[in-house]
Amino acid sequence: MTKAITTFFEAWGMSDTVARQTAIHASFATDATYADPRTEVPLIGPADVTDYIAMFSASAPGAVAEVTAVETREGVSRATIAFKMPNGMEQMGQYFVEHGPDGLIARMVGFVGTGAPA
Repeated sequence: MTKAITTFFEAWGMSDTVARQTAIHASFATDATYADPRTEVPLIGPADVTDYIAMFSASAPGAVAEVTAVETREGVSRATIAFKMPNGMEQMGQYFVEHGPDGLIARMVGFVGTGAPA
């Protein structure tokens, strides 16, 4: 399960379109959904998610998404992600991930921050 999450977030830093698409297809189920604070509606399937991540890569060249922690309980993973920009800025996020029987991501919902009190 952790491998699918790591592969998925490695794609965020890939500048090569084919490599990014391959990584997303290797980690994300065909009918999986993805939502975060910047998506108006959940995205469905690897093609929609690939397009979304391509926009991130284009708007922040050289940025990476680093998985800093993953904890799994009752079939749901909580992944903490550090989005690191080339200028040194960093934004943290947490994603809650459900996996299919094949270990691929079936549903992912992301939040800005780590839920820590202000």
